Amino acid sequence: MLEKRTGLVTMKGEPVTLIGREIKVGDRARDFIVLTQDLQPYSLKDAGNKIKIISIVPSLDTGVCEAQTVRFNRAAAELGDILILTISVDLPFAQERFCVAKGIDKVITLSDHRDLSFGMNYGFVIEELRLLSRGVVVLDKDNVVKYIEYVREVTEHPDYDCALEEAKKIL
Repeated sequence: MLEKRTGLVTMKGEPVTLIGREIKVGDRARDFIVLTQDLQPYSLKDAGNKIKIISIVPSLDTGVCEAQTVRFNRAAAELGDILILTISVDLPFAQERFCVAKGIDKVITLSDHRDLSFGMNYGFVIEELRLLSRGVVVLDKDNVVKYIEYVREVTEHPDYDCALEEAKKIL
C-alpha cells in the first residue's frame, strides 16, 4: 500500500504530498537501489558497515541543494570514517558535471531517477513533482536510523549541525 502524507512538508509555502514509507528514529534502514555516476547500481549494502549520513536534495542545480552538498562535502573531510551520500533524482551525468564543477570529492552522489527506490523506501518522494523532498538521515554501523529530518520547507536548509552532531555521537 502506498503511503501518502500531506501537510508535513511545503514547497514555496504550498503543501505537497510525500509518498513512500516514512522512516523513523530506531527503525532499521531499508535497502534501496540507486545509480552511481557511471550508471552502476548502488545499494545500502554497498555502503558497508560505516556510519552514514544520507543527504537528500531535490536537485543539485538549485542554490540550497548546492550549498547543502558543498557543506556536507566539507564536513566529510573532517569526519573521517563517516560516509556521506547525497541522493537526488538528477541524472547521473548531471551529478558528475556538478561534482566536477563544484569540487565535490568526498561525498558520493547517487541518482534515484530510475525507480525512486530510495525515495519510496524512506518516504521522501514529492508526488506532485516527482522530486525528492529535502532531508537528512543518519544511520549507525548496523543501519539503524539515529536521526532523520524531513525539512518542513523544501526551499530551506536542513539542520546541518544537529545531523553532524548525531553522527559524531555514534562514532
